[in-house]
Amino acid sequence: MKIAILPGDGIGTEIVAEAVKVLQALGLGFEMETALVGGAAYEAHGHPLPEATLKLAMQADAVLFGAVGDWKYDTLDRPLRPEQAILGLRKNMGLFANFRPAICYEQLVDASSLKPELVAGLDILIVRELTGDIYFGQPRGRRVATDGHFPGSEEAFDTMRYSLPEIERIAHVAFQAAMKRSKRVTSVDKANVLETFQLWKDVVTEVGQQYPEVALDHMYVDNAAMQLVKAPKKFDVLVTGNMFGDILSDAAAMLTGSIGMLPSASLNSKGQGLYEPSHGSAPDIAGKGIANPLATILSAAMMLRFSLNQAAAAQRIEAAVKSVLQQGLRTADIYSAGTTKVSTKQMGDAVLQALR
Repeated sequence: MKIAILPGDGIGTEIVAEAVKVLQALGLGFEMETALVGGAAYEAHGHPLPEATLKLAMQADAVLFGAVGDWKYDTLDRPLRPEQAILGLRKNMGLFANFRPAICYEQLVDASSLKPELVAGLDILIVRELTGDIYFGQPRGRRVATDGHFPGSEEAFDTMRYSLPEIERIAHVAFQAAMKRSKRVTSVDKANVLETFQLWKDVVTEVGQQYPEVALDHMYVDNAAMQLVKAPKKFDVLVTGNMFGDILSDAAAMLTGSIGMLPSASLNSKGQGLYEPSHGSAPDIAGKGIANPLATILSAAMMLRFSLNQAAAAQRIEAAVKSVLQQGLRTADIYSAGTTKVSTKQMGDAVLQALR
């Protein structure tokens, strides 16, 4: 079982190091190889996704990814910015299905920004389509406007698009996931104003007829955002497009107490996957040893379950995480009075100890 380790930028190197320690402690004989990606790769090789890094990821059974990005790269041409690395990996590996679970652990109910009764027992899964939508639509660009209304002004444009096969395959993933859960799917769209999402709604409805045991409802994205903070436990599986899923999954993160607790999995049709925390590179706290590694450690557990066929090992890691939370150990993002504040490394060591 070969794992490509791509720590990236900012806190990526710190949190991935803790997840690697946990994976090594399982004693399952993983072959792990590390490569540069994002801003670190640009500094060394002049490109955020060097050919060698892409080749390593393509040949691996799974990729453990940290985070990319730093404000100092914002002036680069867009194709050279660190964030293009993750987009390139998704496209080249065919990673079309993104799983973002939002689980509120019993020990972190008080860390949520919502009332305890709204989030206690929360367990929802956002299934985000990952290779289409406005992030990849063509044409896109920037040009000087020539319509005469604002002579000499510039305009920028991106195209939102989805094809029927793209929607079909992500809908099947969502319904299949729901069959293993509470058999409820909410499809999130904006069909009232966007033709792209009228197609989305029509196709998801048609696919849903193949899963008669699953209850399907449709919700506009603005209402879905409101319901996430009003009554989040009404949801089980949400399926949506790339941009809406990006936004809603980050909103759902705060229901759990911290985005530092949210893992994610991005899968292709072969079961090969890229696993990463839902948060970013956080350059403002990089190197301070205060980042929460639990989202990355839980992403490694998802990797074991979905790509490496090691469900028992995944359960061991998840149980270890619950154990350290039960002990009252907290990194700064989830710290509260009466708990013990620990560093990134100390949290990783605690999970390691609980695992053993």
